[in-house]
Amino acid sequence: MSTTLKYLKFGHFLLEKKLISEMDILNARFLQRKNNLRIGELAKAMGWLTEDDIHKILIIQEETFEKFGEIAVREKFLADKQVEKLLKDQEDSHVYFGEALVKIGAISESLLVEQLKEFNTLKLRNTNSEFFSIFFSSVHSNDSTCHESIRNIFPSC
Repeated sequence: MSTTLKYLKFGHFLLEKKLISEMDILNARFLQRKNNLRIGELAKAMGWLTEDDIHKILIIQEETFEKFGEIAVREKFLADKQVEKLLKDQEDSHVYFGEALVKIGAISESLLVEQLKEFNTLKLRNTNSEFFSIFFSSVHSNDSTCHESIRNIFPSC
């Protein structure tokens, strides 16, 4: 588990422990998809953007990789205050995966908290051990070059 823990998602962690089913994961993700609206969808629901406006912004976004709200303001589809409101509304209504599991009745809130603590502790422990293993292997190697992972953290290495 330690080699894949870095990439393990919380749902799969719970699945491996047989605390939830694959169907629970799908149902929780569906609830998230239904509730976690994108800024364009929120703006359309407020009557601030049309479907065509959203598509125009998305086309620009594909080319520039800029944030939707930044494009909408620059291209004068929305004002700064509107984007701020949309971002706040988006944040306020966001449903996290664990929260979705509780809402669909797959696990209790107390079990969620307990498992999140364990999951985060394992991930942190794994991340730290990977870091130190890479760090010490590069420090103790005969090679004078610094390991690439360490160079990303310590550019002067």
